[in-house]
Amino acid sequence: MWYPILITVLTGYMLGNLNGAIAVSSLMKDDVRSHGSGNAGLTNFIRSYGAGKSLFVILIDAVKTVLACLAGGLILGGEGKEALGTALGGLGVMLGHCFPATQGFKGGKGILSGLFVALSCDWRIGVMILGIFAVFYFMTWYVSLGSVLASVGFAAGFVIWHHNDLPVMICGIAMGCLALFMHRSNIVRLLKGNERKTNLFSKKGTAEK
Repeated sequence: MWYPILITVLTGYMLGNLNGAIAVSSLMKDDVRSHGSGNAGLTNFIRSYGAGKSLFVILIDAVKTVLACLAGGLILGGEGKEALGTALGGLGVMLGHCFPATQGFKGGKGILSGLFVALSCDWRIGVMILGIFAVFYFMTWYVSLGSVLASVGFAAGFVIWHHNDLPVMICGIAMGCLALFMHRSNIVRLLKGNERKTNLFSKKGTAEK
C-alpha cells in the first residue's frame, strides 16, 4: 500500500513543478519571479503583465492539477482507495507547485491549484471555496484575504463532507494548512493594514487598486 501512495504523491509533485506563471513568463523571455512580490503565482503574474495572458497560466495549472488528481485516483483505485488517491495526488501537486525542485523550490502559493484539487475531490468544496473567495475579494479587492478565507474553507469542507474518511479528511486539512502557511506574510500585512489591493481583470500596468 505504501508504494502506490509514494508513487501517487511523487507523480503529483512532479506535475506540480510545471508552474503556469513561470512557463508563460518564460515564453515571454522573462521571469515572473523577477517582478513585484517575486512570487510565481497568478496574482503576481497579473500585477506584472496584466490579465490578458493569465488565461494560459490558469489553463496550465488547471490541467496539471486535474491530471495529478486523476492519476492518483487511478493508482490507488486498484487498492479500493480512489478518493484517497485523488486527495494524495492533489496534495502532491500542491507541494510541487509551492516548492518546485526544478525551480529552486520557489513557486506559487497554491490557491489556483487548490481550487482544481477541490473540484477534483469534491465539487461541493470547490464551489464553496470559489464562493468564499469571490465574496471577500469583491468586497475588499484583497486577493490575499479571499485566498486565506478560502483556504480555511478548503480544510473545513473536507471536515464537513469527508469526516467519515479520516485519511482523506487529513489530506484536505493538510492542503488547507499548506495554503495558509504560504500566505503567512500576507496575513501579517492584512493585520497591519498595508496589504495591496489588486484588480484581477486589469490590463498591464493597472493591476493595483
